[in-house]
Amino acid sequence: MDLHYEVHGTGEAIVLIHCGGTDLRNWQFIIPPLSQLYRVIALDARGAGKSPPLIEAANYVEDLTKLLDQLGIDKAVFVGHSIGGQVATDFALSYPQKVSKLVLIAPALTGFEFSSAYQQWTQQVMAAAPNVEKMVMLTLTSPMYRVVMSSPQRDFLVEMMKHNTQRVLEWQTFDMIWPQPPASTRLSQLKTNTLLIIGKEDGEDLWRIAELFQQVPDIQFAYIEGADHLPTLTHPNEISCLITDFLNN
Repeated sequence: MDLHYEVHGTGEAIVLIHCGGTDLRNWQFIIPPLSQLYRVIALDARGAGKSPPLIEAANYVEDLTKLLDQLGIDKAVFVGHSIGGQVATDFALSYPQKVSKLVLIAPALTGFEFSSAYQQWTQQVMAAAPNVEKMVMLTLTSPMYRVVMSSPQRDFLVEMMKHNTQRVLEWQTFDMIWPQPPASTRLSQLKTNTLLIIGKEDGEDLWRIAELFQQVPDIQFAYIEGADHLPTLTHPNEISCLITDFLNN
């Protein structure tokens, strides 16, 4: 197991999977309250934080199986944010016996076709490479970050994004392996008890994805007022309470 991770607390295991452009520090305000009640495992996904860069096609779902094996965990709660939610969803579909409950924060979704505006924005960001400063600024000018960029966490987010954008430039491939068929075509098969959290100021594409998750048989939705795509940084108390309440019911 070559991924970097941290373990905090004891009890039922919770695995935290961060969003793109960040690393396990995405959870720095959420780990303390959760670790008072649970065994919290936060990892740096392959290519991010202190984990190795991509030198071959990444398989984030199988990385999670290796993490559980490394820690001797048979079953855990999985909390995934954005692309971390995409990974958690695919993992739950592939290994339902290993997932006790699923929490998705503004998840992405394999097989979902993003809007042309979203695709143009991501292309602009990548076209700015290798200028890390410009790539990060283009990323964070998106409306989906307008709340966090006006918050006290702005400088922290910019620093974290710069670190992980620089890490992306170390990758030798951008290929990723996802289970087939895509999760977008199999949401009705997701039997895990699920909570989906989304900020009311998040982007339109993320809201379209959230609507697709209504196909999940056993799902609850929670909406955070005044939050954008990074409620983990701007509304950590609400996130922590929503997760704790969900796990206790």
